[in-house]
Amino acid sequence: MAEHHFHLQANWPGLRNDIGTIESGNLKTQISIPKEMDGPGVGTNPDEMLLGAAATCFIITLAAMMERSKLDKNSLTLASEAIVDVTNGVFTYKEIIHRPNIVLPAGSSSKEVELAKRLAEKAEASCMITRAIKGNVKVSLEETITIED
Repeated sequence: MAEHHFHLQANWPGLRNDIGTIESGNLKTQISIPKEMDGPGVGTNPDEMLLGAAATCFIITLAAMMERSKLDKNSLTLASEAIVDVTNGVFTYKEIIHRPNIVLPAGSSSKEVELAKRLAEKAEASCMITRAIKGNVKVSLEETITIED
C-alpha cells in the first residue's frame, strides 16, 4: 500500500473580509470570501477550490479511463457548476454538476459513443474527490458525446 502526503500552508493575517494566501506544491494563490457572500472576492475561495478539485479529478480520471480503453478522442472538455445553498445563514455545498463534452473522431461507431458514456459515468463514480464527498454533496453528470464531422 502506498500513501501520498500533500501539504498546504495558509496565512490569514486579518479578519473576516481580509485576504489570505495558500501554498501547496504548484498551487500558490490569494484567498478570500467571494463577493457573492459579502467578501472582497480576491483570489480563490473554498467553494471554487472544492469545485476545482472535483472537476480536475473527474476529467483526469475520465481521460485515463479512455486511454486504458483505447477510446480515441478529438477533444475532451469540461464545464462544471457548483450550487451552494444559503438558508437561514447556513451555507451548504449542495451539488456539483459535471458537463463533459467528448468529441470522438469521424467514423466512430455507436458502440464507441456508448463506451464514452459508460466511461464518463464510471469516472464520476470512481473519482477520489467524488468518493470523498459522497453523502454530503450530490455530484451529477450531464455528458455530451458527439462524433466529429
